[in-house]
Amino acid sequence: MPFLTEQHGHVVTVTLSRPEARNAWGQDFYDGIAERFPRWADDDSVRAVVVTGDEDGRAFSAGANLKDPNTHAMPPVAEFVKNLSKRERFPFDVFMDFPKPIVAAVNGYAIGIGCILTFCCDLVVASDRAEWRLPQTALGILPAYGGSVRLARLVGKGLAMRLAMGFPLDGREAHRIGLAQWLVPHEELMGKSMEVARHVTSLPPLAVRLTKESLNRGMDIPNLKDAALVDLYRFMTLELTEDKEEAHSAWRERRTPNVRGA
Repeated sequence: MPFLTEQHGHVVTVTLSRPEARNAWGQDFYDGIAERFPRWADDDSVRAVVVTGDEDGRAFSAGANLKDPNTHAMPPVAEFVKNLSKRERFPFDVFMDFPKPIVAAVNGYAIGIGCILTFCCDLVVASDRAEWRLPQTALGILPAYGGSVRLARLVGKGLAMRLAMGFPLDGREAHRIGLAQWLVPHEELMGKSMEVARHVTSLPPLAVRLTKESLNRGMDIPNLKDAALVDLYRFMTLELTEDKEEAHSAWRERRTPNVRGA
């Protein structure tokens, strides 16, 4: 199966693997994400996920397989409407709703759907070979699944419009505008991505979960005072956890805390 997974400690790595087509998207990627991520959400041994592309494909994902004549072909209207109820299985929504941090290790071309997927990750580490492209407008369509809007929320409307109009974005520029939080030489990409993921997994898991929730949900609340009020309830919940007591004690005793997600 071209959706490859490995677990090392508390970190799962996901590799999008179709190297003969630069890891072009396929139904198997949809199925793998829809099947595995809900399972990892409930698995306490998993605290973070790193997503990357197969190195042999020299890309994160080159997006839709345009060599397939059925790509971007629409089904009958009735079938399309009925399938809208399965939206929760779309990878973008699965990523956004996943309660644990997802790190994108962008190792090359991130094009189309592969590009949009990185917008749904929580942290992005870019190789100096990384390049983002949204070619949909040139193909007579648009970046679907809220692709341009997701990017605009991260970097602003003007920069999102620039990418949506077909201007590419390299790793250096992605790092400058904040789309990528780290930029590293290509050979250091996975090492840095795992370092980031392991740091996250060393933190109290419930605090990490609610911090991600606070950011994702809070950005949908237009009134900052309301967003801050909701956070008070999250804060109070975390005050009652065992990990909060352990983390505070460890800080006072100058030792590494033993957090368990409790």
